[in-house]
Amino acid sequence: MISLKKLSSFQKSKNLLMWIRSKHALPELPYEYAALQPTICEEIMQLHHQKHHKSYVDNLNSAEEQLKEAISKNDTSRIISLGKVIRFNGGGHINHSLFWENLTPKCTAPSKALENVVKHTFYNMDDFKKLMKESALGINGSGWVWLGWHKDTKTLKISNCENQDPLEATTGLIPILGIDVWEHAYYIQYKNDRAKYFDALWEIINWKEVSKRYEKERCVV
Repeated sequence: MISLKKLSSFQKSKNLLMWIRSKHALPELPYEYAALQPTICEEIMQLHHQKHHKSYVDNLNSAEEQLKEAISKNDTSRIISLGKVIRFNGGGHINHSLFWENLTPKCTAPSKALENVVKHTFYNMDDFKKLMKESALGINGSGWVWLGWHKDTKTLKISNCENQDPLEATTGLIPILGIDVWEHAYYIQYKNDRAKYFDALWEIINWKEVSKRYEKERCVV
């Protein structure tokens, strides 16, 4: 007879294997590669999506296949060694999937609910942008700046993450708005001027999508 403890361990392993059996796929963009011009040129969008994001997806799938094999062999050392690879590429996939939705070729505005909470938290939209920009410029090297939702306090927080670390897994905050400040996101067009890139990108934020994400999270009990 299998003990409840062993059964629980077996079920967890089975659930993990079922999860990693499904291949991750590169999401389609909700607009054409040239749609964000002149803010983001077509060449950057193609490279960013087809090369960088795709490599995260491919590497994540490969790492999860290796993880599946390591679990089947009960190779604890190998399982541990794959953690950094999965974190980096899994984070890259999560972050970019949200990033594409954060951008739009159409002019949008935040909902009243989001605008009100931004004003309550950061005084006004201009100050909110200033704080987000300071956070983005404060990242040494590559990373992301985020507006996240703190589930326990029901408040918005500005945070940043290095490299491709995913916001929720790193800080516990639910991502509402994320801005990629890796140089591959802007160097071809803006060189090393991250501030200019940030200001330009801010004008094509999909506030409709950001508002939808915020309003969904604030309603979660």
